[in-house]
Amino acid sequence: QVQLVESGGGSVQVGGSLRLSCVSSGRTINSNGMGWFRQAPGREREFVGGITWTGSTTYYIDSVKGRFTISRDNAKNTVYLQMNSLKPEDTAVYYCAADPRPYRNGVITVLYEYNWWGQGTQVTVSS
Repeated sequence: QVQLVESGGGSVQVGGSLRLSCVSSGRTINSNGMGWFRQAPGREREFVGGITWTGSTTYYIDSVKGRFTISRDNAKNTVYLQMNSLKPEDTAVYYCAADPRPYRNGVITVLYEYNWWGQGTQVTVSS
């Protein structure tokens, strides 16, 4: 069973940075593509970006491209979301998720294809 735990959220001012971590406390996620999602109050959960199981390919939505970076350290069973130049509109609860089908090519961007989810971590950006 994959149990994902996010950490690293917090409150920052506009232009600040945060690094979120997502670690699997259960089985390894080294063969699984990973995604980061976020959900702001009153809004649907949206895909932010993802990384393939090899770590060779990443994909981001336009609004975070150039500011956010996803990486993974398979030796630590951990995926990261580095967020720079944060804006108030980045305020949300951030979730990591694992694609249950291993060794898939390409980044999975569709929410319902992810079966395993973390509990979320709050990111608040204030001006």
